[in-house]
Amino acid sequence: MSEAKFNKAAEIIQSLPKDGPIKPTQDDQLYFYSHFKQATIGDVNTPRPGLLDFVGKAKWDAWKKLEGVSKEEARKEYVNKLVEVLKTADDADAKKFLEELEAIA
Repeated sequence: MSEAKFNKAAEIIQSLPKDGPIKPTQDDQLYFYSHFKQATIGDVNTPRPGLLDFVGKAKWDAWKKLEGVSKEEARKEYVNKLVEVLKTADDADAKKFLEELEAIA
């Protein structure tokens, strides 16, 4: 998976409006978060958040599960998941985003 395709996928995900037609589930959002972190940083490099930080713990735990996964594999899985989400949405924006991704080698 090229870094350019991964970067485009990240750009698409970050640009999705919260109330738009393409709505990744909470599980999808955790998946994107953890794979983005693994692809850009590698294995978890911070302590687990405290007891009352439920969102922080969920994010940290999702990232921790990817320990040992290569940055390349994390990039590939990130893009593949976005393609899956876009195909499920099946609207004009999703089709446009898919075309943009496919245009990158």
